[in-house]
Amino acid sequence: MSSTKHHCGPRWLRLLAWAPLLGLPLCGTALAMSSPWWENYEVRETFLCNGINQVVVERNEAQASLLAGRTRTTLFREDSPLPGLRYGTDRLRLILRGDELTLERLPQRMLCLRTDQV
Repeated sequence: MSSTKHHCGPRWLRLLAWAPLLGLPLCGTALAMSSPWWENYEVRETFLCNGINQVVVERNEAQASLLAGRTRTTLFREDSPLPGLRYGTDRLRLILRGDELTLERLPQRMLCLRTDQV
């Protein structure tokens, strides 16, 4: 039991640094939930951020949903001449380029990598 407490401390410290970037409440590292069926997302991808945090991006041509723990953020497609698929809100931008996902909440950025298994 003491080893469990030892692991929780460092994990929460890393989560504290990660959550503000996304504007997420601290809700633990539970697996991401799913979006409602009526949102009709065609693609579901899993990414690993900072080597420990899993996020899921569900998307279609018009919008994307970022799932982290029990929190879901909806972002809308942005037209941009810059490379990558871009979705955003007034606070957060999600950029997909190949196997890389960049999450921006300026001036902060976080790079995540696509993974088959987390």
